[in-house]
Amino acid sequence: MTTKSYFEKLEKQYGPLTFGSLLKSWRKSEELSQTAFAKKVGLSVQNLNDLEKGRRIPTPTRAARIAKKLGLPEIGLIQLALRDSLSKEGFHYDVKLESA
Repeated sequence: MTTKSYFEKLEKQYGPLTFGSLLKSWRKSEELSQTAFAKKVGLSVQNLNDLEKGRRIPTPTRAARIAKKLGLPEIGLIQLALRDSLSKEGFHYDVKLESA
C-alpha cells in the first residue's frame, strides 16, 4: 500500500488527520506513555504533548526526523505538518506532495 493510499484510507475512515492526532494514535497503538514515546522519537515530553495537542507544528525537517524514527515515509508526515501549518494560519487547503 502506498503512503498516499494509506493516509487517504485513514482519513476516509476516521476523518482528517493532523500531525498531532497521528502521533497520539501511533503512541497509543504502541501502548506507550508520553515519556517513553518522547524518548523513542527524540523529543521532550512537553514538546510531544504540544505536538499531540496541536499547540506546536513541526517543521518539515523535524517531521521527517520523527517519521524516520517511527519507520514511516517522511513525505506523509511532512505533508501533514504543512497542512497543519496552513490550517493554523486560516488557509484550509489540501496539501499533496510528490517526490521529484
